[in-house]
Amino acid sequence: MTNEIEGNARGRRNRGRGRGRKAEAAPAPQRNVNYRQLKNPFPLMEVFPAHQIADMHETALRMLEELGMKVLLPEARRIYAKGGARVDEDREMVYIGRDMVEAALATAPRSITCRAGARERDITLELGSLVFQAGAGAPNATDLERGRRPGSARDYLEYLQLTHHFDVFHMISPQVEPQDVPIHLRHYFTTEAQMTRTDKFPFIFSRGTPQVMDCFEMIRDFRGLSDAEFQAEPRCYTIINTNSPRTLDIPMAQGLIDFARHGQVSIITPFTLMGAMAPITVAGAITLSHAEVLAALTLTQLAKPGAPVCYGTFTSNVDMKSGAPAFGTPAHFQASLAAGQLARHLGLPWRSAAGSASNSNDVQAANENQMGLWGCLMAGATVIIHSAGWLEGGLSVSYEKLITDAEVLNMIAELCAGAQAGTEEIGYASALTQVEPQGHFFAAPQTMDRYSTEFYQPVVHDYANFGTWTERGALNASQRATRVWKDILAHDTRPVTDETRAEALQAFIAKRTAEGGAPPES
Repeated sequence: MTNEIEGNARGRRNRGRGRGRKAEAAPAPQRNVNYRQLKNPFPLMEVFPAHQIADMHETALRMLEELGMKVLLPEARRIYAKGGARVDEDREMVYIGRDMVEAALATAPRSITCRAGARERDITLELGSLVFQAGAGAPNATDLERGRRPGSARDYLEYLQLTHHFDVFHMISPQVEPQDVPIHLRHYFTTEAQMTRTDKFPFIFSRGTPQVMDCFEMIRDFRGLSDAEFQAEPRCYTIINTNSPRTLDIPMAQGLIDFARHGQVSIITPFTLMGAMAPITVAGAITLSHAEVLAALTLTQLAKPGAPVCYGTFTSNVDMKSGAPAFGTPAHFQASLAAGQLARHLGLPWRSAAGSASNSNDVQAANENQMGLWGCLMAGATVIIHSAGWLEGGLSVSYEKLITDAEVLNMIAELCAGAQAGTEEIGYASALTQVEPQGHFFAAPQTMDRYSTEFYQPVVHDYANFGTWTERGALNASQRATRVWKDILAHDTRPVTDETRAEALQAFIAKRTAEGGAPPES
């Protein structure tokens, strides 16, 4: 086990067992919890009865047939037309028949094996799997020592190092925008960083075909793959956001086509806020989101049948007093449950999101993120993005919040392993018969065998009493989290990379930079 708990547990084992030669000679017990491949252990909740979910699906199909989608990319409209859709070129509208949608759903894979940089980091996207991503796509970063600032290359690299450290983050998210890197060169920087500083499943922005093709080539060559090998299995993913209501813009449509044709994963995620760009009701907003996913998914399967695609939703409400996005609300929770029901109705792996609208890593932030997180867990989400670190409704990522949220995700991961109740766990001989009435179990054989490995050891939570906590400086959770992230950054634990491939990657970037890079266009 390589996660941070191992080190904490090892320190406690050494302190507790280092008495006498016999204790020193005994092999240290190992706490082995796999945080890398998780299955959702929680019973699923439903917010609507099955017949209403079926009605929502039927309404979405009717919307695509009668109301249509505005598709801004001419190539995408041609693909839809070739597949049988009715296209109004003057209005850039595409009307998609339900037979086209049903054919697309028949070829969309139910299980997707995502190949990371190391086999132990591979993940499977399917119903029942549980995959976490850190907060993503923020233009700003913040921490207690340096304050709030525009995202930079340094912030990107530090955030990447922090997310790589915790095994409970399985995919690299869009992270924080390195705004001091020119946009025509930024994809070189972010892809090179992901290749050399982590071995987790990487993310690529769909900012036009030239940039996407550059990224595909960098990943292919760094992984030592042929074109056929690269396209045979997903090696990276992108996130596709529709422009609600019912619009698919040029870079997103091109991203769907490019990723599908090259066998890479598209996570289709309409961003719908109830009362703003979607109906004010949960049912109406999720029906609109569902229709937009179906339209985008159909495009991927027309481009390449069997292309890996993940159903997605990010639906919450706005604050009707200010119009600002709100997260972790009851409506956000209900929307996740409804999206889960529709994803299961289709049988597809799907993505949901947590997150917070709070401006600091405070109680509001913790409450909102956990409320949103539990909505995803109870809904059976396959991928949960913005599960840690996200503030201001996505305008910033917080180093301290990343740490305090990772604590919660670690505890969720512990629950995924389940509790055991065999003879050794019940402990009739090793515990129950060893202690007289009014006694204690501190010295029972079962306790002595398991005291250093039985329980989760916290990263940032402090269980000391008030006196001890005061003597240690009376630090709150955010202050302790600052110490944690600083310690992680001080000990760089990036994976070992092939020097020859790293040099070749640098040479490719230097060559393409000299040629002018790649503009964000399709």
